[in-house]
Amino acid sequence: MKADLHIHCHYSEDSWAKIGDIIENAVRRGIRCIAITDHDEFRAHLDIHDDRVIVIPAEEVSSAEGHILAYGIDRRIPRGMGVRETIDAIHEAGGIAIAAHPYRYHSGLGEENIVPEFDGIEALNGWSKRKDNDRSKDLAHSFGKIVTAGSDAHTANRVGESWVMLPDTVTTWQEAMEAIRAGVTEMHSSDRSMFQTIQYVLKSAALWFKRGGRRMSRNPSK
Repeated sequence: MKADLHIHCHYSEDSWAKIGDIIENAVRRGIRCIAITDHDEFRAHLDIHDDRVIVIPAEEVSSAEGHILAYGIDRRIPRGMGVRETIDAIHEAGGIAIAAHPYRYHSGLGEENIVPEFDGIEALNGWSKRKDNDRSKDLAHSFGKIVTAGSDAHTANRVGESWVMLPDTVTTWQEAMEAIRAGVTEMHSSDRSMFQTIQYVLKSAALWFKRGGRRMSRNPSK
């Protein structure tokens, strides 16, 4: 089965996607497993009661150094902590910690923050440029642990543009987690076009001004 492991809904400040629309687009594209990884939010999976898709409890955590994907967690992970502190919190919540889009300019961790405690790296991201995806894929494989991929959809129509393949025998999110830990054998991703890059820069700038010049990954209390 195909699994899109990086999706945002209206609980993220930069997304207005409705959960119902996300589900419908996932089903239409043959995606049977999803992770809604809202920025510093954990509520989305509680809103989904649709047996057409398997939903992994997840979050995209804004650490002090960049974004970290948390899968299989049982609680919300606080934002603004250091990388190792964030990873520890994810592990304590029963989850795995994945470095999200490591080469993204304003929210990627960069190679310098890929510490051994990570469980893996997001190799392909549908909202990243091809050259960044190529570098992420090389980094993920050299890291030698879990490899993931996801659309990073912030609108419902982009759901399913990136995915990993899990066994068709998976029937629960716990089994999906076991399959991800065991290692995915196939993955696919679209790449962000130049027009989409311009859209992304303009949107990021607008959100930056809205936050008063504060990076999303920075603790607002600091």
